[in-house]
Amino acid sequence: MILKLEHIYKDYIQGKMTVPVLKDVCLNVEKGEYVAIMGPSGSGKSTLMNIIGCLDRPTSGTYELAGRDVLNLNDKSQADVRLHSIGFVFQNFQLLPRMSALDNVALPLLYAGVRKRVRRQRAHEALVRVGLEERVNFKPTQLSGGQKQRVAIARAMVNRPEILLADEPTGALDSKSSKQVMELFQKLNDEGVTIIMITHDSNIAGYAKRVVDIFDGELSEHREVVQ
Repeated sequence: MILKLEHIYKDYIQGKMTVPVLKDVCLNVEKGEYVAIMGPSGSGKSTLMNIIGCLDRPTSGTYELAGRDVLNLNDKSQADVRLHSIGFVFQNFQLLPRMSALDNVALPLLYAGVRKRVRRQRAHEALVRVGLEERVNFKPTQLSGGQKQRVAIARAMVNRPEILLADEPTGALDSKSSKQVMELFQKLNDEGVTIIMITHDSNIAGYAKRVVDIFDGELSEHREVVQ
C-alpha cells in the first residue's frame, strides 16, 4: 500500500460558520496504480488533492504515505515529503518563463542539494523520457502547451517520487495535446509509476485504471475502468 487515507474530514471556518468540505474520506492506493479522482467543481477534489500532496492538513483523520504517518510530521519534514516523495503536475504548468526546459526540470534537484553536473544529466534524461530531447534549451515561450506540460511532467518525475499527483493536467490543452499527454501518463504507469489524477472530465478519467467519484466531499463510488 503506497497511500492510505482513513476517515479524513476537512472543515473551513467562514465567519461564525463551519463549512464541511471533506466528509469521512477513505482511500487506499496500491503501488503502481493509476487512479482518477473525478468530480465537478466544488466537490472537494482540489481540497483532497492538497491533503494528498501535503499542501494542507485535514481537520481530522489519518494519512500514511509509503508507511509514514505524514500528518504528524512537522512543516520541514512535510516539505521534504513534497520534494522527494510526490511529483506535482498542475493545470497551468507552473514553469519559470526565463529558464530553459532543462533548468526548469532540474529545479527540484537543486532544492534537494544535488550537484550541478548530476542534476543536469538527470534533467536531460527526464526530458528524453517525455520525448523532448530536442527542446532542452527552449524556454517556455518557445514551447506549445502540450510541450510545456511534458516539461512539467519531466520535472515532476526527476526526483523519482513515489507518487505522481496530477491536477487537471489537460485543462489548458487542446484535444490533440491532451491525448498526447494522457498517452505519456499511460506510458509512465506502464513503467510502474503510481499516478493519482484529479479531473472533472470523464474522458480524461477514462485513461485511468480506477476511477473514484467525489461529490459533496464524499467518495461515493469506486469504479474499475474497462481498458
